[in-house]
Amino acid sequence: MYRTTGLHHLTAIASDPQRNITFYAGTLGLRLVKQTVNFDDPSTYHLYYGDAGGTPGTILTFFPWPTARRGRVGVGQVAETQLAIPRGALAFWIERLTSHHVAFEGPTPRFDNEMALTFTDLDGLPIALIATDSAAALPSDEGVVPAAFAIRGMHAVTLWVHRVEPTALVLTAQLGFREHAKNGAVTRFAIDDAELGAFVDVRELPTGASGAGGAGTVHHVAYRATDDATEFGLRAQITEAGLSITEQIDRTYFRSMYFREPGNILFELATDAPGFTIDEPYDALGRTLQLPSKYEHLRAELSERLPVLQLPTDAGTRA
Repeated sequence: MYRTTGLHHLTAIASDPQRNITFYAGTLGLRLVKQTVNFDDPSTYHLYYGDAGGTPGTILTFFPWPTARRGRVGVGQVAETQLAIPRGALAFWIERLTSHHVAFEGPTPRFDNEMALTFTDLDGLPIALIATDSAAALPSDEGVVPAAFAIRGMHAVTLWVHRVEPTALVLTAQLGFREHAKNGAVTRFAIDDAELGAFVDVRELPTGASGAGGAGTVHHVAYRATDDATEFGLRAQITEAGLSITEQIDRTYFRSMYFREPGNILFELATDAPGFTIDEPYDALGRTLQLPSKYEHLRAELSERLPVLQLPTDAGTRA
């Protein structure tokens, strides 16, 4: 059986791109590892955040449409994005969120003695910082947030569905997760040897209202495929289960396939390679606009249309 090695990235919808950078690269201290454009709509940015190198499992990405209407989180969506912090970083984040005027709840206990701080970003996207022992040993370069307290990457996503069983079957039989624990209406699934993004929490809401896409909601969640052979093997398993999945699509930094699981949440398979240094060096990640080859001829036009972005840590802008 082919299986994923955990979460690869999560992509959400935002509104103002500068406000998005200020929150994720400033308040949360993630590194902006790529400024590019939406491959299907080059008139808008696609922003990628993660650890210093954009390691799979640390990546949050956003489609920022300044005119996007506010979405509604509900059934059929990723309803919460969980980010791992070391257990000893909890007090630091309580102080930091308070000083940045981010209203939060917690700390509250979750699975495996985890403690959660929950809040939303400036578009209303639900986020949880999860203090967990599993984050303690993961490396992080020094940035806006001291390395000892920095976000290590994705910990889990919470899916809201009407019925847990069909989604659980995809996670276990097609993607290789196992059922890990239950807490009321929430079932946790795990990839045992994943250092990052090891968990998917599925909450069953039989009469819950369906979500509506827009700013502050998740567009899709991606799962890691270590290489092309694994990705095509996963694709075969998904196809054999009667689900429709796309052909492989080159996204420059990884190769992707997309399908909807039975709860109507959009899943992606994404390869680990080639990574974010394919078109700019490690030390310069995220500082300049990078375009896929099919849009390179539009660079002058796009540079004129897209707003200049300011990084919180310096005066650098895109070229």
